[in-house]
Amino acid sequence: MVLLSPSLSLPRLHFIRNHRGSIVQGQKNCRLNNKAKVCSCASSKPIQQNGFCRRDLVLFGLSSSLSLGFPTPGSVAGEDVKMASFVDEINAYTYLYPMELPSKKFLFKWVESRKPERYSSAAPLSPNARLRIVSERVDIIDNLIISVTIGPPNVQFLKSKDKSTWNAKDVADSVLSDKSALRVTSSQRMAESSVLDAHTSKVDGEPYWFYEYLVRKSPTNLGQEPNLYRHYVASTAEREGYLYSISASTLGMQWDEMGPFLEKSVASFHLLPPTDDYVPPYKDPWRFW
Repeated sequence: MVLLSPSLSLPRLHFIRNHRGSIVQGQKNCRLNNKAKVCSCASSKPIQQNGFCRRDLVLFGLSSSLSLGFPTPGSVAGEDVKMASFVDEINAYTYLYPMELPSKKFLFKWVESRKPERYSSAAPLSPNARLRIVSERVDIIDNLIISVTIGPPNVQFLKSKDKSTWNAKDVADSVLSDKSALRVTSSQRMAESSVLDAHTSKVDGEPYWFYEYLVRKSPTNLGQEPNLYRHYVASTAEREGYLYSISASTLGMQWDEMGPFLEKSVASFHLLPPTDDYVPPYKDPWRFW
């Protein structure tokens, strides 16, 4: 990883704030499949535009050699997008993800790289194994990643147990400090990223913390440009002493085309009432299957 230079001129893009209500209401045609529900829905409303790990580097390198069939930047803002809904009943959350731009005949090519699994058996994101990926989907051709992680708060940034006192920047720092595959300190992990924006919103009376950040990537054989980086949007909620976070990202050079759809996915993320299939993160920490 390469440290993101504070002097680097980068776009400050603020992602959407209040699409959650309209997004959730549009879900329909659900079916249950291996404790995860997939629903399809279509949205005709305009989309407003307000890293760390080895798998990111693989995608980062692949994208440099692929010819991407993105819609033109000017056509994205008012584009109709067909969305699908993903429900993880093991960890009790849901979100939408883009499937198709019908008018452009553009199809997203998602692969479920990590199926939903309980926290105790999920893949860790750092040597201390605090933050773990409980599900992930990847579009390798278009270089998109949507992942959901669970982990305890980092008391270095979130000293109070009263989540109503937390601010979004501290929550972002807490999550990002544990999001690294390198054996480095929390402060070094934070230095790998640059937070552009952070704010808090209430959803069903509960705080959700939204943040947008960049991660500078090392040049690869396939992409030698010095200022390549991944652009992320993320949302975090707290339940039973653990932080549930969704992050969606693409290369910075593709943000104008793909960013609005990733923003919509992150804005749709919310926790669900637990069912009989729900497994809390603290249950059976010794279990690895």
